[in-house]
Amino acid sequence: MSVQRALQRCALFQAFTEAGLAIFATIAVEKRVPHGTPLFVEAMEGESLFIVMSGQVRLVQRTAEGERALGAAGAGDHLGALALLAPTTRLVTAVADGDCVVLELHQRDFIRLQPLKPQACLKLALAIAADLAAQVAVNGAQIRELSPARGSAGARGG
Repeated sequence: MSVQRALQRCALFQAFTEAGLAIFATIAVEKRVPHGTPLFVEAMEGESLFIVMSGQVRLVQRTAEGERALGAAGAGDHLGALALLAPTTRLVTAVADGDCVVLELHQRDFIRLQPLKPQACLKLALAIAADLAAQVAVNGAQIRELSPARGSAGARGG
């Protein structure tokens, strides 16, 4: 599969034209990740967006009891998109669950691309912001479900 086709399969790039995909294909690095190898580790600095081309990536988080499975990402899924825009701290560990191929878009390359292709970079930044807003909405609803009912003693702090 070509890099452009892999980008097109990712939700962040679905509104991009062939020319737009070609722009980001110039900074995308294809990487083979053997089974059990981490793409990134919880608490490390994040500087890249990853897109799964093939295979599956497990997402886990450390707890006092050991690792807790949070989910998985497969072909077309993206991980760590916010790290493309600014350095971040990884909240989870992503580990290849079987041999995988991923695309990595590094923040330094995205920054170098901005003055050359500002509209394409803005379009991607807006796609990342929209994706993040959607995730916050979903996670916010889940957090509200876990919160004590309004008006209970726990909600009043006492």
